[in-house]
Amino acid sequence: MSQAQPGVPPTVPEPPELALAAEFPAPSRDEWLALVDQVARKARRIPEDAAAGTGFAALTRTDLDGVAVRPLYEAADAPTPALGVPGAAPYVRGSRPTGPVPTGWDVRQPHGDADPTAAAEAITTDLENGVSSIWLTVGAGGTAPADLAQVLAGVYLDVAPVVLDAGALADESAEAFLAVAAERTVPAGELLGTLGLDPIGLRARTGAGPDVASVVGPARRVAEQHPRMRAIVVDALPVHAAGGSDAQELGWSLSAGVAYLRELVTAGLDLGTAAGLLEFRYAATAEQFPTIAKLRAARRLWARVTEACGAPQPQFQHAVGSPTMLTRRDPYVNLLRGTVAGFAAGVGGADAVTVQPFDAAIGAPEPFSRRIARNTQALLVDEAHLARVLDPAGGSWYVESHTEALARAGWAFFQELEAAGGAVAVLDSGLLDDRIGVVRARRERAVATRSTPLTGVSEFPDLDEPAVDRAARPEPTGDGLPYYRPAAPFEALRDRSDTQLATTGRRPRAFLATLGPLAAYAVRAGFARNLLQAGGIEVVEAGPTSTADEVAAAFADAGTPVAVLCSTDPIYAERAADTVAALRTAGAAVVLLAGKFELPELDGQLAAGADALAAIESVYPALEVSS
Repeated sequence: MSQAQPGVPPTVPEPPELALAAEFPAPSRDEWLALVDQVARKARRIPEDAAAGTGFAALTRTDLDGVAVRPLYEAADAPTPALGVPGAAPYVRGSRPTGPVPTGWDVRQPHGDADPTAAAEAITTDLENGVSSIWLTVGAGGTAPADLAQVLAGVYLDVAPVVLDAGALADESAEAFLAVAAERTVPAGELLGTLGLDPIGLRARTGAGPDVASVVGPARRVAEQHPRMRAIVVDALPVHAAGGSDAQELGWSLSAGVAYLRELVTAGLDLGTAAGLLEFRYAATAEQFPTIAKLRAARRLWARVTEACGAPQPQFQHAVGSPTMLTRRDPYVNLLRGTVAGFAAGVGGADAVTVQPFDAAIGAPEPFSRRIARNTQALLVDEAHLARVLDPAGGSWYVESHTEALARAGWAFFQELEAAGGAVAVLDSGLLDDRIGVVRARRERAVATRSTPLTGVSEFPDLDEPAVDRAARPEPTGDGLPYYRPAAPFEALRDRSDTQLATTGRRPRAFLATLGPLAAYAVRAGFARNLLQAGGIEVVEAGPTSTADEVAAAFADAGTPVAVLCSTDPIYAERAADTVAALRTAGAAVVLLAGKFELPELDGQLAAGADALAAIESVYPALEVSS
């Protein structure tokens, strides 16, 4: 360093290579694992005499696909060799060389108002304010095919792609859309959009649908006359919405995609043309890293499928914010879920992204919620600058490792489906539903025990939240795969509470029999309060108490037959039995305890890891009788 001069800042020579923390000795992996063990022992995650490395194993979890998710990843965990560059096979890093740079991905907004005037106005507003394509429901619950000309009057069909979602009316809607384009003299070679043909997806949702070969005629017409359009959607959302895992979603999409590819190639189309007629639709969830890995794995897997058919092809992806992750209670939390899902979809390299309006689970979205949905993407693209970087997750040891693991799990499920006859066969035989059902049961258990928390629903509920009312929309119907929304069981209990409030003027109520000083009971009282309120049950508490008689007197004033003891295990040992007896004398019909302390006089326990839904259900009969 040069000698400092008065008033002149000292100069520091720039090192030839910046090495952060170079003055510290490099720790070995064994040293780091030993520190992990220390922390795990202190947190009682492992026993004191556990073998070396046990702490790391205790912090490793297994996801729904059996993939191990470790607490830390190293360079050795990333697959080798590196998986190419954007725009080149196997397309893990993106289907296009430039990705979304510089303008961003396709911001795709869903629409489906049966009123053609309202639908046209809403679509025009969205396109004027940042949306770049329209995902239009046609038929049941949406626009009538005959109204397409009016609904799309303000859309430049050679600028803004229109993706049809017409279900059983797919052929009629496709004809109507192409007729509108012809009537408006849109050059055939400039027409954009997707006809949305998907008989397999329709069968998955409803249990019925036309033959797979029905896509050949319209697809051939698109290939011959409209080179900038796509004809077919390979929709994996039904598998996701039924509670399927990421690998099941991937494997199913490959099987359905192969079924369409076979029909098109058999009809005489070359592989590149046939593959270019397909777009794939996947769910994006608030689990950002699994979503990123799933989209990257999907491109790799489709490249492998098409490579086996002759030459690897890129996959056009439409990532949709999961409709089943949305809640009807505390719906504004859905804004956060949608933002994370949109972030993951963009980072994962999706070509088109849909952020669901936050009120979509309640009913028909309104202008405000549609505006927030499109502005969420505008923020991600224009302010967070996600579209300025190619494959932002590339090189992350965790993401690369999870991408590889998901690809292998998805490929294994694809092989199982193909061995059983393919996409249609496994739907008709019930095999697909059986496999998804195993995963769905694990999801249901995780939600019931709150190991998978739902903010605002199973965790931190607000019984006084103002209602958000929306016009009703048709519920999913048919004999297809079930529609599983994790929040629904807790929301049903909240509805039950609302009904009692409307009928009697008071919600179901439980009494917290708090034993000892505040410091003794606060944690378990908070746990019990949170759990009960998740089921719509309000609570009153005794406050600091010293005797069983104090607790019983406070209970008598509470006006409820249900009491929950809340304190520490040592105080339970001293006072719980006497307190239960006093509560019974005061009229308690149900006495529970917060924690796992065993006491024969109890009717049950409210404990971490236990089935919260079952516990809430068990007390409702007493509460409703008392009302």
